[in-house]
Amino acid sequence: MAETAGRVLPVYLVADESVSMTPVVGELNAGLQSLHDALLREPLAAAKVRFSIIGFSEDVIVHSALSDLRNETALPQLSVRAGTSYGAAFRLLVDRIPADVRALKREGFAVHRPAVFFLSDGQPTDPGQWEPVYAELTDRERTPTAPNIIACGIGEARAETILHVATRPEFAFVATPGVEVGFAIAEFCTALTRSVIRSGQAVGGDTAELVVERPDSFRMAVDVV
Repeated sequence: MAETAGRVLPVYLVADESVSMTPVVGELNAGLQSLHDALLREPLAAAKVRFSIIGFSEDVIVHSALSDLRNETALPQLSVRAGTSYGAAFRLLVDRIPADVRALKREGFAVHRPAVFFLSDGQPTDPGQWEPVYAELTDRERTPTAPNIIACGIGEARAETILHVATRPEFAFVATPGVEVGFAIAEFCTALTRSVIRSGQAVGGDTAELVVERPDSFRMAVDVV
């Protein structure tokens, strides 16, 4: 049997780019830059992670295809548009994740189950439409590369919706009432950075463990509903 090129963890940030994010998109972009800087300081962990940035509103934009962030000089800037179509985001992942995993395997990598970090500040504008697409994405019989989804809600996002999006109850978080949205985003980015680095370290140690850090000032969504 041929030796593998190593084991990698595909990580997708799927971020809400609806108009309501306008006052805080700068904090999100700054947080992503901090994540990039932190990974560059942890090259062994970064080597085990492939990272993609996807923004959704009424449509979906792949701002950064799955890549080794050690090879990137800067991360793209998210922007805002109208709408909050969860279905558009999940449909893209249904198509994209299996293709990305196949590409990594062609390069000789063993691939850990992908992780999606989902951030939204509002309710979906396509109720009744996103749920079937989500079901396809997370059904491991229909989609063998079905990801683990870590969902974080801020602003007007409801705990029950975030709990539905997360693939496990312990992967669903909502900002504590009264926490300023920009501050919540900064804490989300900090937790995302810690999660990615610690997961990369775990994969590098052959434990193949997804590590999920709860953002400070966030609560478990299951404790709210």
